[in-house]
Amino acid sequence: MDPAAPAAPHVTPEGGQFITRSFANHAGKRAYKLYIPSGYRGQKLPLIVMLHGCTQSPDDFAAGTRMNSAAEAQDCFVAYPEQPSSANGSKCWNWYKPADQRREQGEPSLVAGIARAIMGEYKVDPQRIYVAGLSAGAAAAVVMGATYPDLFAAVGVHSGLACGAANDLPSALAAMRQGAGASPPGSGRIIPTIVFHGDRDATVHPRNGDQVIEQVMATGNLQQSVKRGAVPGGHTYSQTLHIDEFGDVVHEQWVIHGAGHAWSGGSPTGSYIDPFGPDATGEMLRFFLEHRRQ
Repeated sequence: MDPAAPAAPHVTPEGGQFITRSFANHAGKRAYKLYIPSGYRGQKLPLIVMLHGCTQSPDDFAAGTRMNSAAEAQDCFVAYPEQPSSANGSKCWNWYKPADQRREQGEPSLVAGIARAIMGEYKVDPQRIYVAGLSAGAAAAVVMGATYPDLFAAVGVHSGLACGAANDLPSALAAMRQGAGASPPGSGRIIPTIVFHGDRDATVHPRNGDQVIEQVMATGNLQQSVKRGAVPGGHTYSQTLHIDEFGDVVHEQWVIHGAGHAWSGGSPTGSYIDPFGPDATGEMLRFFLEHRRQ
């Protein structure tokens, strides 16, 4: 284990800890940051795994999303695996490579291994482990939900793509420009998923958000309810709820009108942030804590 490392004040709420660790297996080695809330006293807490976008770092992503502050209020661990430039020149997660789309191989094995390592060191509620990401990190989060439905209780997808949307760099760029065409089949299990996407996203076409929802809805008979709202002084949005026969919300899709390729409602201290809302971090965490792995 690496020793704890100090972090910038704006990503570490008072009383919490933001420490550096690393994990290695047959697929390689990844550093990660872990936020430990001040309320942790050895009790079982939820864990959120956050996968940053291209060119970002754990500190940058934590600052922009404010997820540590949200987790401090709700007593959650937050892990931020780091994609090094040695694995991808732009520090993107390699969501489009077949070797990084399979269980117990490549990057999925590293991300799952980090979650398991944290479970081995701290008291984590095994039924409340979640994964979320932005852009390439969001596409990787979808892969994690598809390949490890026994580990993750729900998935958060901000400006991402469906699992299997591409199998090499050219098909990845095509999917980002126009969507992936026919949505690949789902994993066979319902993984509760919350999707955010700006309808002016010029980097990852908004059609990809629709395809993520189509993919996870491949199982189940769900009804839809659409809500519309506006952030005072900010964006309007459409929120589609996908509801099961018991009246429970299984999936949510948020389309943010006028927003581009950026985390909605974040802090300008981070990159790829749209401060004009809605608050993706707060809504994502709320959605996560409504779902336990069955």
